Amino acid sequence: MSREEFERVVAKALDGLPSDAAGFLENVAVVVEDEPTDEDLVEAGLDPETDTLFGIYQGLALPERGGSYGNVLPDRIVIYRRPLLDECHDRNELIREIQDTVVHEIGHYFGLGEEDLP
Repeated sequence: MSREEFERVVAKALDGLPSDAAGFLENVAVVVEDEPTDEDLVEAGLDPETDTLFGIYQGLALPERGGSYGNVLPDRIVIYRRPLLDECHDRNELIREIQDTVVHEIGHYFGLGEEDLP
């Protein structure tokens, strides 16, 4: 899948969010990058030598924001293209995994931990 098509699938996953959830997404940039850096893996509690990552949420979760939260750079949700391409065996599996990854990372924005997410 080309990068452009991959980005369209990510955008479609965002468009498919329930309107009540999508309405709470503020100051969040969703981007596609090719691969996680070693720092990204360490930040996620993973071993750069053996682990990989499909996506990561970088920011302050919504429930942790106080009344003075503002004037900050956008939080970021990064979807990593190459690990997803490497892991998925066909187009349908890839599309499902991209959608699942987008939803998973948005869950972190809402304050859900790994144990709360599929």
